[in-house]
Amino acid sequence: QGQLLAKSWSSLFEGQASAALRGPVYSFNGRNVLTDPLWPRRLAWHGSTLRGGQARRRDCQGWRSSGPGEGLATPLGEGRLLTGQRHNCSEA
Repeated sequence: QGQLLAKSWSSLFEGQASAALRGPVYSFNGRNVLTDPLWPRRLAWHGSTLRGGQARRRDCQGWRSSGPGEGLATPLGEGRLLTGQRHNCSEA
């Protein structure tokens, strides 16, 4: 959509003061994640470590709705995109 999300690639991941995502942020179906009621939690699911590697057993890979699973997600606009808070993989 041509929107500027951050001043630089490193500011997006390193948590600088200017790193907060600039809205709007669009989903693949064109909805603004920051304002649309379909997205009440406004999380960026990533399953990555702080350094960008795969967070094994925290990425929801292979998860099925019939089983437990935990993934890492970060609330949009908090500054460090790869900080991870644990969430159940069945969360919307």
